[in-house]
Amino acid sequence: MHSPTLPPPTRVSLLGAGLVCAALSVVLLVMVAVRWSPLMSLDTTVAEALHRRAVTEPGLVHVNRVLTDWVWDPWTMRVLIAVAVIGLWRHGARLLAAWLALVSAISSLVQQGLKAAVGRERPQWPDPVDSANYAAFPSGHAMTAMVSCGLLLWLLRLYDTRPPWWRAALTLAVVSVAGVAVTRVYLGVHWPTDVLGGLLLGAAVVAFAVVGYGVIARYAARRTAGGAGAPL
Repeated sequence: MHSPTLPPPTRVSLLGAGLVCAALSVVLLVMVAVRWSPLMSLDTTVAEALHRRAVTEPGLVHVNRVLTDWVWDPWTMRVLIAVAVIGLWRHGARLLAAWLALVSAISSLVQQGLKAAVGRERPQWPDPVDSANYAAFPSGHAMTAMVSCGLLLWLLRLYDTRPPWWRAALTLAVVSVAGVAVTRVYLGVHWPTDVLGGLLLGAAVVAFAVVGYGVIARYAARRTAGGAGAPL
């Protein structure tokens, strides 16, 4: 594996992207919190249109429920992160393993804290095709998928994954994140802005996590004799 730090131009670009995503998520959060009329109308229009389709497509609803409850469930994503953490720890990359676990935990805390603070109600339907508990904004499924897939892709880059495997992983990650977003709205358990907020927050977390690890890894390498060339 090459050095776990990013070159300065990449770090700056990634930090900039993280700040943009964070700023957009804050703007969206404020608009949701104050129930800005145009945004609420758009949310309702899109959610109602998808729900009308869902009630006429029981087979597709079943497929989406399997995907959201098992394949793309937040706990499935967390298990993937846990497997990566254990693998890194066993191979000696303990700083990286600890950082990955910490970022995943902080992401979950931020997500739950925002849900409690915003307290947005989920869509209510006379003929629901699925159900979910707790507040709606941001979508926990969407944020967890973005954070987990983003961190796992970063690890594959750190360990110089071969191009065919990298492309396959990237495709799977994109399909998973996009699929989570669409599925949650299609099943009528989230408003579109819930999943958008989750995706923006998740992207910001990943960007800050990657940049932050670079800073920590460089500091640790300076303090550890001969540590500059080994995975941290």
